Amino acid sequence: MNGLMGLGGTLAILLVLGAVIGLLDRRHFSPLWLLIAALLVAVNDGLLTRGYGTMPDLIGGDWNWQGKGLALAATLALMAFPVFGFRNTGLTLGLTPDSLKSVWPPALLYAAFFVAIAVVFPGGKTNAEEIAFQLTMPGLEEELFYRGLLLFALDRAFTGRKRFLGVDWGWGAFLSCVLFGLTHAFGFSHGHYSFDAITMALTAIPSVLAVWIRLRTGSVLLPVVLHNFGNSISLLI
Repeated sequence: MNGLMGLGGTLAILLVLGAVIGLLDRRHFSPLWLLIAALLVAVNDGLLTRGYGTMPDLIGGDWNWQGKGLALAATLALMAFPVFGFRNTGLTLGLTPDSLKSVWPPALLYAAFFVAIAVVFPGGKTNAEEIAFQLTMPGLEEELFYRGLLLFALDRAFTGRKRFLGVDWGWGAFLSCVLFGLTHAFGFSHGHYSFDAITMALTAIPSVLAVWIRLRTGSVLLPVVLHNFGNSISLLI
């Protein structure tokens, strides 16, 4: 029940905030695509939590391999549909020409951010399973969903663009970062909603860099690599 309540709160924030933005710029707003984005968030959350605990854990282990795997599989399956498309959602090894020259500064900033966190808040004891999980699943599942599939849907919901720092920004990029932060910082337990502003900042701010890299390169490749680096560096130093 807590998971469903948390999801409901997140979807309410998305739909209300999205509706307000859309009403302010109706010419560039598609309510249908906003609803599609909300549905994608709901499906992703349901699979990540293994149907909020109703599915048996067939893989086991201390980490959520099955939930992450199910969510990743669903994201890949949806990307395969023509309405989305692998290239449109950033699932491509081909980068925008000359983009690598410009992405190194934000990529290094992203890496430095997590190295600093690892130094200030060093990780405790770890094991091979945790290292393997953090080096793979978070970046693959979350980047393909938030910087790939969901960003595509939100960009179709809000088609207005502003050129800034070499890329075309839309409200979809902003909302995808907000939703990524809420996933980590917002929830429901003990009969009330909770929000951790520090966690929101530590997740939403780096996601802005990841979105910029995704938009500049046209691919989720580098965001995946950087995400897994950020998740695992505290275990390795």
